[in-house]
Amino acid sequence: MTIIRKRSADHTCNIPKNARDNQYILAEFTITDDLIQRFSVETASSTDNNLPKNYCGFYQNLAKVLFDLSELFEVENCLFIANDKLTRVRFSQEMHQWQTNQQILFYYNPESHQLKKSFFDANKRAKKISLLFLTTGTDIRDNAAGFHAKTSQLVTAFAHKTTIDVSDIRLRDHQHITYDLFNENKLNKSKKTNNEHSITQTHKLRSMIHRYASQQVTLPEFHSAMTYVIINLPISNRLLNMVDVDPNSTDPYNPLYTYLTDTFTQSAKRYNLNNGALIANGLVPIVRYSIHEITSRMGELQMLGYNPEQNPCGIISKWDASELVDNVQLVFVATDKNQTEHGFGRFLNQIEQAIKLMATELEMEPNKEELIVRFHQHVAYNF
Repeated sequence: MTIIRKRSADHTCNIPKNARDNQYILAEFTITDDLIQRFSVETASSTDNNLPKNYCGFYQNLAKVLFDLSELFEVENCLFIANDKLTRVRFSQEMHQWQTNQQILFYYNPESHQLKKSFFDANKRAKKISLLFLTTGTDIRDNAAGFHAKTSQLVTAFAHKTTIDVSDIRLRDHQHITYDLFNENKLNKSKKTNNEHSITQTHKLRSMIHRYASQQVTLPEFHSAMTYVIINLPISNRLLNMVDVDPNSTDPYNPLYTYLTDTFTQSAKRYNLNNGALIANGLVPIVRYSIHEITSRMGELQMLGYNPEQNPCGIISKWDASELVDNVQLVFVATDKNQTEHGFGRFLNQIEQAIKLMATELEMEPNKEELIVRFHQHVAYNF
């Protein structure tokens, strides 16, 4: 057995200390006629059938309940969203929000940014309302259970204030760790050999259920949980020059994506990773829990539905040979067999080794290029 394989069999993984932790929680519920009637403000447009319906007062009244409770529970970052768009959260030194036809993205720094804001179209009735809670401060992973408990209490209070049946609210807790796989290659060698300047931190990557239970926060028995990794592979000029691209062809980038798929598949199987996808069609990969395997395109989104309790579904590839993407997304989804009694540390080790093998095949330069790894853990349940 090689040294590489021995390391991949370990139950712990070493993640760079400069990795970014993040956590956000979504509470979602459907808008009903009864809810609109109780929280709407009568205006000319709402009483005159010849004028378009205006939901501004309805949204504002519900948002006020949320923001008042956020003050009571000392939650600094919360947002009221009623536009039926997919919510995504990412780290940024500068706070800003960005919307597409299907997505609403929030960029912020948990250590320094605070935001309370509403997003809705007053002239449209959304299908559902999403209450978004963003974590703040440092030691996010260590404090995740406390943030979940506080948010759960706030959402329960919101349900009571609005007389919404709490069982109609679905809570989704999203956490991820983000780091550069080549981080170690870019640091000064003297720091690597000095124990006082350790550049990594050991993690077992336990499931959220077990982490929370160790801090006396119990999640419902009936829940769905997902663990997966998405790796961002930039398409460089050097990589393009490794294959024959015919600009006059109807599918000029077919050789590139075929080569990447073959390399990805071989590297993954070498480390017994049989549940993943390569996405090179310009769509955003969205991994969701599903009883049956689902691979479908929904506008801007590439939906990937997996059931962690089932056997691996294999490696799939989705690309558009007529278009050159800026980045290829490599997805690995954990099954129940990838979780040991210690956690998902071994699973992430296997992924790291597989991607490093792929990077070697692609002749990447670790001291210059980046491979951004994002380790995701999600749990969802109805109250």
